[in-house]
Amino acid sequence: MGFLETIMEGTKIGGALRRLEDLEELIGHPKIRTIFLLGGDVNQLPNAIKRIRVAQKNVLAHIDLIEGIGKDKAGIHLLKRMGVHGIVTTKSNLVKLTLDEGLWVVQRVFIVDSESIKTAIRVAGDVKPSAVEILPATVPRFVIHDLKKSLGVPVLAGGLLRSEADVRQAFEKGIDAVSTSLRHLWLCS
Repeated sequence: MGFLETIMEGTKIGGALRRLEDLEELIGHPKIRTIFLLGGDVNQLPNAIKRIRVAQKNVLAHIDLIEGIGKDKAGIHLLKRMGVHGIVTTKSNLVKLTLDEGLWVVQRVFIVDSESIKTAIRVAGDVKPSAVEILPATVPRFVIHDLKKSLGVPVLAGGLLRSEADVRQAFEKGIDAVSTSLRHLWLCS
């Protein structure tokens, strides 16, 4: 099975967790199957991951944003031992290391102009992540089309989603799933 079927489990909304104080709400949310950890530190992580796993939800840790985790092979191995299903990163050198550990990896790319689209396709094409996540989610339709056509992986999106209409528009443009920290958008799936 692929990334969307395994990690997103048929849902289109992933809960982005910026503050660990919000973990219980995400764990208890019936529509959220996947939690994207976008903060915290190495001391808080084991307990949070354990609670997410006990709730039978998937967890992806944004390695670049978690304090105290090495942005290297050892850091990825530590996250695997803690029980994450995968990582999110902007660093292409971590994609291969993560795949070598047998974890899913979402490569985050920032789309700001035509050149950043070309760069994203080239870089992600070289390292072959499980999925890419574009920021912001409000990019034009052609960006999503070009990424999907060139990379052949699911395209997730996050950032600058404020309303259910924004989420619907993202899906209408071809986005496969979104991650958001906004509670009122968790119900959109």
